[in-house]
Amino acid sequence: MYRGRFAPSPTGELHAGSLVAALASYLDARAHHGEWLVRIEDVDAPRCIEGADKMILKQLQQCGLHWDGNVVYQSQRDSLYQQALDNLLAQDLVYPCGCTRKEIEENQALLGLDLSRNKAAVYLGTCREGLKGKPARAWRFNVRKWSELRASPVVHWTDRRLGPQSQNVLAEVGDFVLKRADGLWAYQLAVVVDDAKQGITHVVRGEDLSDNTARQMLLQEALGYPAQKYLHTALVWGVNGEKLSKQNGAKALNLSSDAAICQSLISAASTLGLDAGPGTLGSLEQLPSALVNWTDAWAHRQPTKIEA
Repeated sequence: MYRGRFAPSPTGELHAGSLVAALASYLDARAHHGEWLVRIEDVDAPRCIEGADKMILKQLQQCGLHWDGNVVYQSQRDSLYQQALDNLLAQDLVYPCGCTRKEIEENQALLGLDLSRNKAAVYLGTCREGLKGKPARAWRFNVRKWSELRASPVVHWTDRRLGPQSQNVLAEVGDFVLKRADGLWAYQLAVVVDDAKQGITHVVRGEDLSDNTARQMLLQEALGYPAQKYLHTALVWGVNGEKLSKQNGAKALNLSSDAAICQSLISAASTLGLDAGPGTLGSLEQLPSALVNWTDAWAHRQPTKIEA
């Protein structure tokens, strides 16, 4: 049974880029006659905006993207994340870390490692063998130890759009955070636990999140969770050459009229390579049939079908 999901963070309303991800995940689920769930990823409470979750859900409904089952909120799942951390702790696969971000970046710079813009510093395992008098700030996954147990730090997978992928997590990321210094759960742990507990079989999301896949697959292995199949969609780019995101001021979707809703969906479908020519979606009355047609086109275009 196929089960997919759309998992927005309530840090603002949906924009053109997030609608592309929502539409792609919706179409993939419907093309496989599966379920499409919605999960609100509000684990990073300080960044969340009050009421944004309700606005996101309203926007999805305005666009005809109706989900199955109840909406899940990460903020209500603390005990599940703690159970997963305890599981890893019992396996001696996590350890407390006392390093600040500045210290990590300084250590990386001393070794001449890449500190380019938008690239997180690689954690070199400073606290792996002990805190050395530092107070514990965060909890990290011991990538080196798990890599030794699985006989390789390199993770391989096949993305349904991007093809064969691989990443040496130890060299390119290092031991990554599962529980942050501010006491909040890190995205990597929360999303892996949620996908497993919700029975997610296929993950369809933006290409900017592809880099997270290897880390999440390592956690799935360590926690004994089943792996998902991944498809990372094309991104929407702003006039400044950067991908649209809430962080760089992407404008909220204009859904103020029937025509605006149709145009937003046509633009999203076009980004996904689907037919969005004249007459495809001229009015909201055509929305159900447009979604059916796009679903059929998606089903015939995707070479990867459900595997047992």
